[in-house]
Amino acid sequence: MAVKPRAVKVCDVTIGDEALAVMAGPCAVESREQIFAAAAVVSAHGARFLRGGAYKTRTAPNTFQGLGRKGLELLREAAEAHGLLTVTEILAIEEIDASLPFIDLVQLGSRNMHNVPLLRALGRRRVPVLLKRGFGCTIDEWLHAAEYILQEGNPDVVLCERGIRTFEHATRFTLDVAAVAIAKARIGLPVIVDPSHAAGQREWVECLTLAGVASGADGLLIETHPDPDRALSDGPQAVPLSRFGDLMDAARRVAEAVGRSIPCGAPASTLLHGTVAT
Repeated sequence: MAVKPRAVKVCDVTIGDEALAVMAGPCAVESREQIFAAAAVVSAHGARFLRGGAYKTRTAPNTFQGLGRKGLELLREAAEAHGLLTVTEILAIEEIDASLPFIDLVQLGSRNMHNVPLLRALGRRRVPVLLKRGFGCTIDEWLHAAEYILQEGNPDVVLCERGIRTFEHATRFTLDVAAVAIAKARIGLPVIVDPSHAAGQREWVECLTLAGVASGADGLLIETHPDPDRALSDGPQAVPLSRFGDLMDAARRVAEAVGRSIPCGAPASTLLHGTVAT
């Protein structure tokens, strides 16, 4: 039997109502110029959250690991300048107190889905949490991870389907659109889709975005960058800022077809001049 759906409120944004919550920005905060350029464009095209990693869990230890505290400060500054909320990842319990002043929606990444002490700690803090599905985890395991947060008294959990590892190599991961409907029916929490990590290559991000919207997702988590070819983290899957508006226009048409909406955002005149790559 399906569980009654409920929404999660993050400041003035409701995730799980008629309007989809768009979260967009670079994989990692790299510089002031980069994150401000991203904030200007995504806010103009309907995003309500600015994403950008300050602490990065990378597969290879010698790759860019994020700017840390400085990244958090830049993320907050850029978001506030453009009327956005922030979403970024916390990796460990000891980072919580220092990081929370900069974060409106705390992300728990795929690798940390089974970090039970961190799940419990964020459950006790009563802060909105975005819980990504582990790339090797079943739907049930994902929902059990969410229950660790819920049982500590924190009802404000948003789930994120970001693709799972299968035998297919044409994409980085396989986006499980069925998981959107199944997770919502079983636990009642809002579910958003991350087409960027599932695709792994920017040419497939749009079709996976549209599939996610059509499947009933309550929001989108999209990577976009001023110059993806020079990005320090996950450049191949980042949509250029110059194409982000077209992506949102396409997503908006699908949303309307399934009885949802995506805000249009600020007028184009609010874009920062000279910061958008073509």
